[in-house]
Amino acid sequence: MTTTNTRAGETRARLLAAARTEFATHGLSGARVDRIAARAGVNKERIYGYFGGKENLFAAVVAETFQEHAERVGLPEGDLGEYAGRVYDFHRRNPELTRMMMWEALHYGGGPMPDDALRTAYYKEKVAALPWPDGEAPDERAAATFLTVIGLAVWPLAFPQMTRLVMGTAAAHSGARDDADPVRAQVVAAARALER
Repeated sequence: MTTTNTRAGETRARLLAAARTEFATHGLSGARVDRIAARAGVNKERIYGYFGGKENLFAAVVAETFQEHAERVGLPEGDLGEYAGRVYDFHRRNPELTRMMMWEALHYGGGPMPDDALRTAYYKEKVAALPWPDGEAPDERAAATFLTVIGLAVWPLAFPQMTRLVMGTAAAHSGARDDADPVRAQVVAAARALER
């Protein structure tokens, strides 16, 4: 790789890292390209040069985060409860993904997003990997089961105020080891109960 290509790759990576922080904190509407550029240490014109605009940069940040999610969490094969536990663990350790998805929901609502096709394929792969009995193809119930598992795993982290109010501050999950986290244990147990 040439020096120019190396610098371009480094600049792009710095922009993505800075944008992740900005979008997780302020959402798509509240994020400012000048703050992203300043945090990345580049001219804000680089954002337009690399990504074409703020919305495309947001889509690139979400895509990068989903790639990390796919690599670290894997597919929901085998024990559905352990998969739910891995999802919970990933979101607990990477709260910016949860926040970006919440901001995304506020911005787009239920309408189309720039990367709909890519994300739909991502989720279809997850649904198809669910541990269904031999010979049974995933159907609408499988998709609903997957959505329920994600809800079980992410909801306590997306709404930490509810978790604190219900569980109390002594049982807060943020610092607990995986095997000592009572919320994680219940997420795993509830997901296992969904298996057929």
